[in-house]
Amino acid sequence: MNSINEKLDAQNWPEIRRQLHANGYAVVKNILKPEVCKELISDYDVTGKYRKTISMERYRFGLGEYKYFRYPLPDQITKIRETVYAHIAPVANRWMEELRIEKTFPETHSDMIALCAKNEQTKPTVLILKYGKGGFNTLHQDLYGDVFFPMQVVLFLNEPGKDYTGGEFVLTEQIPRAQSKANVLMPGVGDMLIFTTNFRPVKGSRGFYRVNMKHGVSPVHAGERHTLDIIFHDALS
Repeated sequence: MNSINEKLDAQNWPEIRRQLHANGYAVVKNILKPEVCKELISDYDVTGKYRKTISMERYRFGLGEYKYFRYPLPDQITKIRETVYAHIAPVANRWMEELRIEKTFPETHSDMIALCAKNEQTKPTVLILKYGKGGFNTLHQDLYGDVFFPMQVVLFLNEPGKDYTGGEFVLTEQIPRAQSKANVLMPGVGDMLIFTTNFRPVKGSRGFYRVNMKHGVSPVHAGERHTLDIIFHDALS
């Protein structure tokens, strides 16, 4: 493959979309090369790339740190954001139809960003996260404003079991009139996880109903864990 666009376009998107419909998430293997993952990690301390640094402990989000990239984003990240969006926008629109929500998402990511701008959401939301021993992230949703796309992406930059232990990705489903369900995932280095940002439809005996979902990270037992999070809508601040 000559580019990240081509590599992404070559994935089995019908199967990925099927998994998103069935589970609210899908793991896509080996999207980033290990050397690209290492470069992203090494750039974590490079000044000028980021617009804001957040201490999770300060805001009671958990224990760890993350940094928001500034515009213009690195070219490879922009390509991932645009290419993946185009493949999953039909899933988002189908979800709106199934839940009878009067909302339609644009076909292209540039139009999605334009929609955000009309609502004064102009700050990039792509971020890189760093956890050390004991680090974790509480269950949350990445919404950032009234306009939000219902799916997002995490790219895993370290190898679990080698670079760190613990630190599982946790995705919970709040099922109406029932106990919550937890999905615990451990993708490998370079893998891409696509998952719901806020909710997904589930078919019941009387049609589709809404299942709210949150995500977080369990405590890291040893080592360092880094991820690149790609959110498709922009933020107010």
